Amino acid sequence: MQLQISHRTEYTYSEPVVYILQKVRLHPLTSPLQTVLKWDVDITGGRLETQYRDHYGNHVDLVSVDPGARSLSIEASGTVQTQPSIGVLGNERTCAPLWLFRQPTLQTMPGPATQALSKMIDTGAGQLDSLHDLSTAILEAVPYELGETHAHTSAEAALTGGRGVCQDHAHIFVAAARFAGVPARYVSGYLMMDDTIDQDATHAWAEAHVDGLGWVGFDVSNGISPDERYVRIAAGRDSREASPIEGLRLGTADETLIVSLQVQQ
Repeated sequence: MQLQISHRTEYTYSEPVVYILQKVRLHPLTSPLQTVLKWDVDITGGRLETQYRDHYGNHVDLVSVDPGARSLSIEASGTVQTQPSIGVLGNERTCAPLWLFRQPTLQTMPGPATQALSKMIDTGAGQLDSLHDLSTAILEAVPYELGETHAHTSAEAALTGGRGVCQDHAHIFVAAARFAGVPARYVSGYLMMDDTIDQDATHAWAEAHVDGLGWVGFDVSNGISPDERYVRIAAGRDSREASPIEGLRLGTADETLIVSLQVQQ
């Protein structure tokens, strides 16, 4: 499937900025699941300082904002050819060892509710089936609902609160899998939705490293493994490490953010 993506992120500031440095992970990479045919990242109000691959294998653009600017626009767009799949990325070589994806972070620290949920994971021959069961159980325990959590909500808080969005679902899955000893990571990317082209934000799902298969994706929010409608952007141990954009800002200016995203065939 050939997907056309246009993703614009625009920041405006209440006063001229002193210093802002943004870590931009908005460049998908070719993999067994997708081929990047064309991709551009255009910057207005700032400049590209450097590009590199981080230890998770993500493409990172380091962007600085022009001193004294009152706005910054980052527009990522292009065409990606995706492959029919059942979410199996397979093994890949990065600088991050598998044991790192067994380590909790602040957002994926397992509490009592997460630990109880992890008991359903079979680390033997039934591992893959039990991970699908885990995905189902998370969505039953935490129905998708906007406005009940925020960017810094932990997996345990979302699970005990009983409501959440794709970020929370991925965090809970990752936290439970890791507590059971299964390497797991958070993935950010794009999803072509069936009923709309315009979207408010990127999507998120989880991947677990399954014996004999390598990395396998689980989209808890939609109850499936990622297929040809999905485009991977970045992966990390949690949403912060796989965030499309994160930054450092000095000064007292207030920031306003507007995101526009279109994904279509």
